[in-house]
This record gives sequence, C-alpha cells and structure tokens, in this order.
Amino acid sequence: MFRTSAVVPGGKPAASNQSTMSWDCGLRYMFSVSPGLQHGNKCILHDKEDLSRLEMVQRLAKDGCRFLQNHSKSPERTSEPQSDEAVRLCLRERGHDVLVLQRLSSEQLSASARGGGREEDSSNDSVVSDRYMVVSGTPEKILEHLLNDLTLDEDRGMTQGKESDTLLDDFLLTYPVFMSTSDLCQALLGHYCTKRHRGKEDRKEALERKQKLLHLVSQWMSLCKDFLREDEHVKLFMKTLYRCVLDDLYEHPALERDVGELQELYHLHRRHTVEYSPQRKSKALFHQLSLKENGLQSRATQRETKDVLCHVYITMDSYLSMRVQSGVVAQELVQAVAERMDVSHEELVLVGVTYPGGRLLLQPQDRVFSSSLRSVGRLHACRKDLGEVLNPLTDNSELQQRTAHMLSLNTWDVAVALTDFDWAIFDAVHEQELVYFTFNRHAGSNHTTALEFLLQRCNDIQLWVMTEVLLCPTLCKRVQLIKKFIKIAAHCKAQRNLNCFFAIIMGLNTAAVSRLSQTWEKVPGKFKRLFSELETVTDPSLNHKAYRDSFKKMKAPKIPFLPLLLKDITFIHEGNKTFHDNLVNFEKLHMIADMVRLIRQCQKDHMGNGITQKSSSEVRAYIDYLHIIDNQQTLFELSQRLEPRS
Repeated sequence: MFRTSAVVPGGKPAASNQSTMSWDCGLRYMFSVSPGLQHGNKCILHDKEDLSRLEMVQRLAKDGCRFLQNHSKSPERTSEPQSDEAVRLCLRERGHDVLVLQRLSSEQLSASARGGGREEDSSNDSVVSDRYMVVSGTPEKILEHLLNDLTLDEDRGMTQGKESDTLLDDFLLTYPVFMSTSDLCQALLGHYCTKRHRGKEDRKEALERKQKLLHLVSQWMSLCKDFLREDEHVKLFMKTLYRCVLDDLYEHPALERDVGELQELYHLHRRHTVEYSPQRKSKALFHQLSLKENGLQSRATQRETKDVLCHVYITMDSYLSMRVQSGVVAQELVQAVAERMDVSHEELVLVGVTYPGGRLLLQPQDRVFSSSLRSVGRLHACRKDLGEVLNPLTDNSELQQRTAHMLSLNTWDVAVALTDFDWAIFDAVHEQELVYFTFNRHAGSNHTTALEFLLQRCNDIQLWVMTEVLLCPTLCKRVQLIKKFIKIAAHCKAQRNLNCFFAIIMGLNTAAVSRLSQTWEKVPGKFKRLFSELETVTDPSLNHKAYRDSFKKMKAPKIPFLPLLLKDITFIHEGNKTFHDNLVNFEKLHMIADMVRLIRQCQKDHMGNGITQKSSSEVRAYIDYLHIIDNQQTLFELSQRLEPRS
C-alpha cells in the first residue's frame, strides 16, 4: 500500500471520505507514482488538507487512486508551528517509506530564485507557489522523482523552475555518496529503455520521458567535463544509450537533435547506425551492458591536468617542490634537480623509496606518475653510488647567496607567480572532488588529484616561508626577508589568492619563526601594522568571520582557502547522518552541494576579471622549484641556532 501523509496544521477540509476524485489543477511538478501503483490502491491523507494544493493529485487521480481523509489528530501535530515547513509528503511501498518531500516556504523559494542564476518572472509566482524539495528517499525514488520533476521548455535547453535545477545539481554533485557511477548508469539506462511507465503511456509521454532523461545525461556530462569521462562504465553507458536513441529515431524523429548532442558530448560517430539496426531490442542492449559491467573492475583514470606537483627529496628532511608535466620521466626530473642544486645531472639518479623501506631505481625513461609506481612512497635524488643524497646546508657562503637571490626578486612578481601556479591547479579542481575527499568512497583512487595538489601546495608555501627565514644566517637579512614575505602576502590577497595568502601568514606565525624576537624587533612599525591587519583576516574567532566577510566582497575568479572549505563540509558530514531509516538523507546532501558549488562560483569569470598575470621567467623558475625543509624538528633547531634561548 502507498500512503501519502501531509502534516498541515490549520489546513482546509478535504473532500468527502472515500469518494473517487479527479482533478485537473494544472500542477504536474510533484513526484511520480511507482509503476506498481495499480487501480484500487489507497492513498491516505492524514489531517485536513486542501487537496487542490497537492501537486501529486493529478497523477494519482489519473491512475484511479482513492483519497481518504483521516480526522484523528495526534498531540504532536497540534503542537507544530503554523508554517509552510510543516507540510511533508511521504510515499510508501510495501509498508516502508521510500520518498519524503517537504513543501518549500516562500523564503526558500525566493532564496532558490536568487541562487539559480536566472531571473524568474514574478507573474509565474502563482504557478510555482507550491513546490517541494526532497527530504529523504531511496536512490531509485529520488532519481524517479527528479526525472518526473523536470519540465523542458520548447527548445529543451533548460528546465523550468529553480527547484528542479537545484535538485538536479544536488543529485549530480552528491550521487557518489549513495550509489556508484556504475549503478547510476544502469539506473538511467533502465529509465530510458523501459516500455511502460506509470501504467499506460502514449507516444507523446514516452518521447517526453526519453527527452527528460537525455537532458539529465547532458547535464551530467556537462558537469563532469573530463572528470569521469574516461571511466569505463560511463564510456560503455554513453555508447549503449546512443545506440538506444538511434533505435528510437524511427518511432520518435524528434530525437534527432538529441543524437547530435550525444555525438558532441562524447565524441561519438554516426557510423554506429550501420552496426546497430533499429530492430535491435533495447532490452537486449541493457542486458548486454549489465553483463559487461559486471565483468569490469571499477577504476577511474587520473584526471588529465597540464601540470602536477612533484616532491623530490634532496636530503632526508628537505625536498624540491616542482611543477612538472604529468607525463614527466625520471631523466627530466634528474636534470631539473641537478640544475637547481648546481651539480652535474650525470652524477644523479632518481630513486623511489617504498614504505617498507626498500628502494626502486628508476630508469631514465620511466614515467614518474605511472600506475606501476604506486607503491613508491617518495622520490629521492641520490648520487649514483646510492649514498647520502645532497646536502644544501653546506657553508655560510651558499646560504648568503641563497638569501641574496630571494631578496633580489620583486615582491609583486613573486605573488603573481605564486597565484599563477595556484590557479593552474585550482582551475582543474572539480566540485565533486570535495565530495569524494570528504566521504572517501574511493580510497586510493585519483578522483581527488587536483584538490590534493592544491592542499599540498598550501602546506609547501607555509614550509617554504619557514625554510627561507630560518636558513638566513644574518639578522639584517632576516628582517628584510620578513618584510618581503609580508608584502608578498598582501599582494596575494590583492590578487584574490586566499589559499597562498593564508599559507604565508601561517608560515610567519609558526613557533619556529615567531620566537625570533630579535628579528621581529627590527621589523619597521608600518610592516608590523600591515602584518597585524593581515593577521586579522586569518583570525579563527567567530568561525573565521573576518575571512568569510572579506572573501564575500571579492569578485570572481578567486582562490578560496581550501582547508576551511573542507572543514565546513566535514562539519556538515559529521554532524548529520547520511541515512535515516535506510533512506538517503538528501537534506544533508543539499547542504554539502551548496558548499561545493562555491568552487564553481570561484572559477567563473563572467566579467573578465582574470586572476592570472605575467611574471618574469626568472621568478617563475624560482617559484616552480621551491626548496623546502619539511622536518619540524630540523626547523626548530635552525631557529634555536639563530637565536638561542637566553
């Protein structure tokens, strides 16, 4: 039995008991009734309700359902607030809830309109005054409701209604939480290929259903970009769906446009029309897909990015952080390290140190980021005798030369180079990476490559600031370095790179640097005041209110402080259950989707406010190969050596 329960305090009386009803209220946005709902089944409405306000009524009445009014009231319902938020609808199958919806209040509708990216005509307010959001449900019912809720315009370019857009975006961003990509592919193909939907279905309804699903797939592929495009399940799904659409062209010529869109989306070719005749049964294709998918191992290739972040250790506690091509080979890395350390590349080899303590000698043409090298813990540049690596902390003259090089660089150019580096990585970050990172569904996969690179870069910049200051042997030069880093931090903030800005401020605030009292006393007052102002932005009090206020005022594109964004998402994740009574808690997923959409907003550049600028080749070469000490004990020992405890 299916039961729809609406909790509506003070609602209008419903129609008389046990009377078969038929309405044509023009509202068809609600949710689909399961194909299992046959004539004669009962849908019970609890409490009084003006049935004309329920957008599900038209569908239910069309299927011959009977509505019964329950006059009994429980104490809990009478104590509920008199507000729109109290209206909830629950669909049940076989005695279990499968979908729970809640009516949106006028405030929520307004917020949805503001966040949807399109202006809504005020004349349509009466049409969308009663809209519902998904509270929880099974994955199948959420998808079914989503497809039924979509309403395509004449051009089928976009959906009508902000809630449909938001629900679609929420689902596509967060589906990895409750179903695999393989499961989603099979579910979508099943919805397209089914021959019966909600009982009898005429030709027009069948075409509309297929077009809705193809619109969803189009939105999915546009959202994923290259993120999942090389996934074997997605590739097989797209090819099979394409063949199914070709099979339907004879019966539904209007799908010709969708065929072209599928070709553009996945670079498919029309040659498949010869290989797969229109007489081929879509059911057989679906069965074929299922068999193939069951035999495939779930895997995802690394998302292609132009540059990647690579660490090559030159001592046991320091490394070079380098931006290199994703297809870099060992010989290229050795040459880069040799040039940076001013030694002959013929003296060096690249060694991979495995976690158990073993060593793997990489041949000159071995690809560093190869799947066969996943067991490698970290890379070391060693001398050919495999002895101690290199020791950059040799004598005072080399340290003086190192400091002089850093002080010779223009602070604005350094900030530009840092921002260009970060933007190249941030622009490759996909919103869904934050979902995978938080829920850790695919541990060890490459779904979060760009995000992890950017987080590591933030850590690298913090350690780099510490390394440069603590390797400076003279007091006056350290004062100049601190002044320089304060200016670089201010420039990064001006260039809307909050990730690097935070890293520099945190590097100057670490115990090993902040304890250098003699050095800080020599810093001029105006730089101390500037540093104090910058510190205020990083103040964590009131949930980082200063940072949030400052960040909101910045125009896009901009780079947020990623660790704080991940903290917010983790807080939502840990503070709310993912499942309620075996139903997906979609309210939680909506909150998470709202957070991850920040990535999309920060990457947009509608007004041409480009974040990247040109810097000198000398500065870029320096920033692309940062020498970093990552051992905190070594850093603190250097700090004590510079200014011993009194």
